[in-house]
Amino acid sequence: MNTIIKLWNKSFTQKSRSGGKVNKQIPKGSQITLEHLKKIHSSLKKVEKYWENNTVLSGVLISVYYNRIVAKSNRVEGYFNVKGEKVVPNDTIVGAKFNSDKNSHIITHYISNKVLKKTIEDSEKVLKIFKDSFPDGFVTSTMYSNSSTFDQIDFLKYGFSKTRFKSYLKDSCFVEEFGVEHAEVSNFKNSIVTIYDVEKDVLTLLRQLNISISEASVMNQTTVLLDEKNIELLLSKAPYLVSMIVEDFSKLSPEDYKFDETSLQNEIPAPTNQPVIGVIDTLFDKRVYFSEWVEYHDLISPHIKKSNQDYNHGTAVSSLIVDGVTLNPNLDDGCGRFKVRHFGVSLQSGFNSFTIIKQIREIVSQNSDIKVWNLSLGSNDEIRENFISVEGALLDEIQFENDVVFIIAGTNGLSPSGNRKKIGAPADSLNSIIVNSVDFNNKIVSYSRKGIVLSFFVKPDVSYYGGGNGDFINVCEPLGLGKVAGTSFAAPFIARKMAYLIHIMKLNREEAKALLIDSAIPWNDKKTFEELSLIGNGIVPVKISDILSSSDDEIKFIVSDVSKAYDTYNYDFPVPIVKDNYPYVARATMCYFPNCSRNQGVDYTNTELQITFGRLKDNGIEPINKDNQYSEDTPGYVKETAARNIFRKWDNVKHIGEKFSPRKQDKPILNIANPQWGMSVKTVERLNSGDGYGVRFGVVVTLKELHGKNRIEDFIQQCQLRGWLVDKIEVESQIELYNSLNEEIDFE
Repeated sequence: MNTIIKLWNKSFTQKSRSGGKVNKQIPKGSQITLEHLKKIHSSLKKVEKYWENNTVLSGVLISVYYNRIVAKSNRVEGYFNVKGEKVVPNDTIVGAKFNSDKNSHIITHYISNKVLKKTIEDSEKVLKIFKDSFPDGFVTSTMYSNSSTFDQIDFLKYGFSKTRFKSYLKDSCFVEEFGVEHAEVSNFKNSIVTIYDVEKDVLTLLRQLNISISEASVMNQTTVLLDEKNIELLLSKAPYLVSMIVEDFSKLSPEDYKFDETSLQNEIPAPTNQPVIGVIDTLFDKRVYFSEWVEYHDLISPHIKKSNQDYNHGTAVSSLIVDGVTLNPNLDDGCGRFKVRHFGVSLQSGFNSFTIIKQIREIVSQNSDIKVWNLSLGSNDEIRENFISVEGALLDEIQFENDVVFIIAGTNGLSPSGNRKKIGAPADSLNSIIVNSVDFNNKIVSYSRKGIVLSFFVKPDVSYYGGGNGDFINVCEPLGLGKVAGTSFAAPFIARKMAYLIHIMKLNREEAKALLIDSAIPWNDKKTFEELSLIGNGIVPVKISDILSSSDDEIKFIVSDVSKAYDTYNYDFPVPIVKDNYPYVARATMCYFPNCSRNQGVDYTNTELQITFGRLKDNGIEPINKDNQYSEDTPGYVKETAARNIFRKWDNVKHIGEKFSPRKQDKPILNIANPQWGMSVKTVERLNSGDGYGVRFGVVVTLKELHGKNRIEDFIQQCQLRGWLVDKIEVESQIELYNSLNEEIDFE
């Protein structure tokens, strides 16, 4: 087996996006008609009439109904773009979702009455110019791209510019109509309600509607806790304000238990310098044999009655993190034992989302030494199609702001009809690692629930052994040995591996996450959509040594850096050449932790990092996955749907690669003057808010030799000659280093 190596001390180059005027076109084969422009104009007039007697808002909420899933570059640029106003249309977006068929966007803006009025006036001018200039009533894509089509129009006569006119026409190719969205809610009791950001303090806004709540019920400037009466009042008076609504109290997703009456008398040494994993769960029983390894904090009010069953789940989860390999010798991962700092925040009967959200933020901020957090609490309710749960969004925010990673159980249970349910909150957290279960034969278990999140993001991330289909995991509970099954008991084993990679192997969280996910993906991976939604990227190997090594015919290396410009690149990877060719297939897995915006709905991630890796050619990189989205010499337009589905645009986990086959041919050198390989990470922001600056990414690259040869030493030598510092990630040496760095020194 070959050791994985880490390349560092040779920073990526940062390059800003080249300026210059972009000649924007409309989709090939499309046609702009007068009738459609009239329909759009009419819908604007209806929106104006809807808001004419409004006294609640100083502006208006208006939704754009697109005819497809649109790229950022194809959102409206003419409509709402009023001369003299400081904001552009993209800055006024307060919500985004898909239609019921999930094949088009509905994007909501908050604009001023002045902008709406001026947009309608401009729309009337566009209709007039179009009618006068194109008597046939249409403009084709060929006509649009021909400058002479518009040169003949006397725009001065209409008091309108050619650029603005063309912007309106381009918008009409993507916009179906405008309207006002209303929330549709039924049978909600105490709920967490998110309103659109309408530039007004939420308490003031609600009091304006005669809804009185205390400041304690406010989570942030757009999210509040309301009871049934106030929700009904809000929906009757201002249904247009409600962006999202979810019930506050969540029942825990069920686990399978098979109790054993035998007590556990396992012997365990006293803890020393082991890393600490944070656990946020139900309560912990201090009477168990490993209690010395657990620092326990009970955050449930002493005035609330607690039963014996409230201690089962939390104690079982912590037992796996501390001593899971003793309890389950078949799952001995080689990671040893870990200390636990356990926070009891929930009873077995369920949890109050609003309270727990506030607690988790405080817990993480006050325990900055903990890098890996295990959260095996999950809601029995299903996630929503058009927005992330409040709990999931909070965890994403915490992970963007702090150098931590959450490992979250994928939740369990079938629906009453016997069909698989969607996963429950907070298993829709994008930055977290979500874990589903398989049995010991690597088969999907009966209780597994399904991703995908927001109709796009791959969740769960990975799967692991959590019992099921007749298999059980051994845990320690207050009364002794428990045999259990559930994603709650798969997640702790992944938390152990992440803590080992971060604390012992000294990888940053981005590198560790990329390495973990990469280890679960086989060559020539051919998962169906159903399999992807149930086991994610794959099943993580049991042994940590299998994650930290590769086969003799593979070169596996890790790199990471921070994005500070549009293009972060390095053209200096000296892949060994054999007889003037490269005898390899390649793959790469990249992870990063972006800032996210819950109020943007389905357009949740604020930053896109796109990875290109491959041989250098004369004018850049030849991508191993043929992704030319951002290439300057791109041969054609890549539709947004294809960019998302094929190249995972906007996903914070990217896996690119080639298929392996012994029949594959060696690759020729494409740049004789500089026969290296290169990597480029391009940064695109959805909201122009600077969120992409400073985002760290970690990449795991694997080169598989087509003829079974071991070429890692050659690669290491070439890297060192080109100025790379090369670290072999060897378990024994890293353990020695960790122990030496954590020795207690007595000063006399």
